[in-house]
Amino acid sequence: MKALTAGDLMAVAEYERGREAFRARIIELKRRRRISVGPLITLVFENRETLLFQIQEMIRVEQIVDPAKVQEELDVYNALLPATGELSATLLIEITDEARMKEWLDAFMGLDHGQTVAIAAGGERSYAEFEGGHSHETKISAVHFVRFRMPSSIKDLLADLRVPVTLSVHHGTYHADAPVPGSMREEWLRDLEG
Repeated sequence: MKALTAGDLMAVAEYERGREAFRARIIELKRRRRISVGPLITLVFENRETLLFQIQEMIRVEQIVDPAKVQEELDVYNALLPATGELSATLLIEITDEARMKEWLDAFMGLDHGQTVAIAAGGERSYAEFEGGHSHETKISAVHFVRFRMPSSIKDLLADLRVPVTLSVHHGTYHADAPVPGSMREEWLRDLEG
């Protein structure tokens, strides 16, 4: 996917005027790109538009006007763009029960190591590769960034709606699978084209 540049951004005043319409469009887009895998894991698949929205919001909220700081935001979010032949997502561990938060986060220790999150189509699997730095031996973050490098064999299966596609999380005592709807598969195919 083509990297975002300062030229893709709206000036803060312009963004403020069109924000509600842009925000509504992105909410609808993210609805098609969001999938829950069991009760505690959600993935939101990112693309140029979702990341552009996040940058615009950061600039708005933090009142970033210095071009060097704007470029820093662009650099951070461009690192999340999927390259050709891959999908990228924000993985959220969604624990709302404060009393059980530590227990559940402890149970997810190591989720970001090994083959724990996968997209399966036919007999093919692509496992999530987690961005480093979101956990260490005693603590795991509730937010992770993952990439799926998709071989052409899986891409071909995504396009065939007769073939079921599943997103799964299998780690420790947490085992969940979710069927991937056709609307998300269409989004993925667009992403894979770059």
